[in-house]
Amino acid sequence: MIAGLFINEGLAGARDPDAKVEAAAPILSAVKEATGLTMSDADLVKANGAVMAGAGLMFALGRLPRLSALAMAATLVPTTLAGHRFWEEEPGSEARATQRIHFEKNASLLGAMLLASADTEGRPGLGWRARRAAKDTERLVNTAQREAKLATALAQAKLEAAAAPVAASLR
Repeated sequence: MIAGLFINEGLAGARDPDAKVEAAAPILSAVKEATGLTMSDADLVKANGAVMAGAGLMFALGRLPRLSALAMAATLVPTTLAGHRFWEEEPGSEARATQRIHFEKNASLLGAMLLASADTEGRPGLGWRARRAAKDTERLVNTAQREAKLATALAQAKLEAAAAPVAASLR
């Protein structure tokens, strides 16, 4: 269900970027300056919308859910900062309250997408698997060392037992 929101908003941004370019202008200029991108504002809005819609579709289909959730989270940051600048509205106004609610909603969605991007669907993550493999390897090495010591001691005892009659006959 959450993916539907991203698909719809992404398609709206990709199809009609001009509706969002004016509101996004302060953010777009900062993004261009920070990244060195030379795309037009409309193309940046289209790209953000396309990523948002594509990631939403992938998430809805269960394809690369962690990566698509991370992509959706990444699109939320500029979208929220561009579209819900409540701090620029008149204090105490209804517009400020509305924009703040939308800002907080998007912040909540961002948190949800970050959680989804870290979800391993009940399976242990790579860190746990690596620690487990290291522990198993250490256990195998310790077992092999103990077995080697026992085999060495047994071979030494057999050698001494075999050499004892020869040593006795030489005396």
